[in-house]
Amino acid sequence: MPTFIVLLRGVNVGKAKRVPMADFRRLLQKLGYTDVVTLLNSGNAVFRAARGAPGKLAADIGAAILHTLKIEVPVIVKSARELRAIVDACPIDAPAADHSKFLVAFVQQPGVLASLQGIASLAQPPERFHVGDQAAYLHCANGILQSQAGAALLSQAGRSATTRNWATVLKLKNAACSDD
Repeated sequence: MPTFIVLLRGVNVGKAKRVPMADFRRLLQKLGYTDVVTLLNSGNAVFRAARGAPGKLAADIGAAILHTLKIEVPVIVKSARELRAIVDACPIDAPAADHSKFLVAFVQQPGVLASLQGIASLAQPPERFHVGDQAAYLHCANGILQSQAGAALLSQAGRSATTRNWATVLKLKNAACSDD
């Protein structure tokens, strides 16, 4: 049975859009997904599904969250294979101490990544920004809050993307790809 990763955008930040991870886990289980594990408190989960493409799973999860929790939230689902490819394709080698300053932008539809290209002009050395085939990568060496590119990525991505820092991405990969 294939493994998938679900990423919710903009939950549990401040007081709006609160999604308790225990409720999120139960919701995924009620949808028929198995081996559900949530990671951190920011809308990340790993699960197995008997069938379904990532886009369909994302739509189903988004509809269930709206119906059950009464919250409209963008949902992105990646297969374990897609997540591994995103990690493996990363062109930036950020030191372990910088993993919290290194963002990966995930999108459901890779074509959306083209809209992020303009951020490249905002990246100031030693920052590095790269748009790949399945994700965008931004290393804010001096910190995300000090980065114009970071601010643009977090706001410009809008509803079509969600970001995770590299430490979280690696945790998700370890959880999703541990038995491959």
